Amino acid sequence: MKQQERQAHSRREILTAAMEEFGSRDYAQVNMENICKNHGISKGMMYHYYSNKDELFLLCVEDTFNALNDYVIQHKDRLNSPNIPERIRDYFMLREYFFQLDPKRKQIFETAMLHPPKHLRGQIQTLREPLRRTNQAFLEQAVHSRILRPGLDRERVIRYLDRMEAVFQEIFLSDQNSESVPDLHALLELAGEAVDLLLFGVLRQEDTAASAIPDAQ
Repeated sequence: MKQQERQAHSRREILTAAMEEFGSRDYAQVNMENICKNHGISKGMMYHYYSNKDELFLLCVEDTFNALNDYVIQHKDRLNSPNIPERIRDYFMLREYFFQLDPKRKQIFETAMLHPPKHLRGQIQTLREPLRRTNQAFLEQAVHSRILRPGLDRERVIRYLDRMEAVFQEIFLSDQNSESVPDLHALLELAGEAVDLLLFGVLRQEDTAASAIPDAQ
């Protein structure tokens, strides 16, 4: 095996071990020593390639974001429902289908998106940029022909919808932490409800006006 091949093999071995650790434990519970001990990796080899835990975590985050982005790009063209809320719902559900195939990545994704270490937030947002661009392109296409409420511009709407990603993760995580873990059918219904509420709100327009507190006499 050539030196370049050995280096690539070593890096893959370390990445696999780090994915296992960060995919099954909280960020704070993972350290370099345990990664080496639990996966038979020498400390010499580990520190030859990576200096600290943060480098390994960002490596796992980047690998997860890229794999998810590839999966979304591969499958998003199949989302052709004429109903825009259904299409958006199905788009955000793509990541749940992806994580069903690889649950370890789900833990890493949720840590990066919902509970990132403060000192790594900027780097995580940079790593997420390709996935964000994919989201933005899909959402722009989805709302292209829709009539917006007066006073809204499409750029503002796209930014809002892009932020729904974090909302979906919070909703799914909260529901999955309940006593009965929902299956994909239940998550699909939950996602549909979330899209409906986030797109159309909860109050009728006339009710918001009628419920306003009258001026004091």
